[in-house]
Amino acid sequence: MSISSRFSVGIHILTLIEFNKEGVTTSEFIASSVNTNPAVIRKLMGMLKKAGLIEVQPGIPGAKLTKERSDITLFDVYKAVNVVQENELFSIHENSNPNCPVGRNIQNTVEQLFITAQLAMEKVLKSLTLDDVMQDVVTQENSC
Repeated sequence: MSISSRFSVGIHILTLIEFNKEGVTTSEFIASSVNTNPAVIRKLMGMLKKAGLIEVQPGIPGAKLTKERSDITLFDVYKAVNVVQENELFSIHENSNPNCPVGRNIQNTVEQLFITAQLAMEKVLKSLTLDDVMQDVVTQENSC
C-alpha cells in the first residue's frame, strides 16, 4: 500500500500552473501532462481551491496560484488532497491473537513508531516548497 497518487498529482498540477503561468492552464491541458482524465484533474483542482492554493473561476478557462510558490509547502498539498487522516498514514492489522504475547502487544508498540514516522515525514514536507519543486524541474529540463 502506498500514499495516494493524489499527492503527486496535486504537486504536478501546482507546478504546471506555475510553469505555464503566462498561458492558460485548463484542466484539459493539465490532464494531458498528467496523462489522466480531465475530470480527475478538476476534482483535485477543487480540493486545491478549497485549501486556498489555487484560484479558478467557473466558465473561465485557466487557474493560478493564490500564493507565491515559495509560500506553498508540500505539506500544504499533502493536506489539501486528503492523502491521509491525522496519524493514519500507516494502518495496523487488527484482530491479533490475544493469547500470544506478541499478538497482545504489537499494535500498541508499532502504533507509536508509526506516529513518530508520520510526524517526521510531515516535518520534511513542511520544509519543502513548490519553489523547490519548480527549481528542480527547471534544472532537469535545462540539463536535457
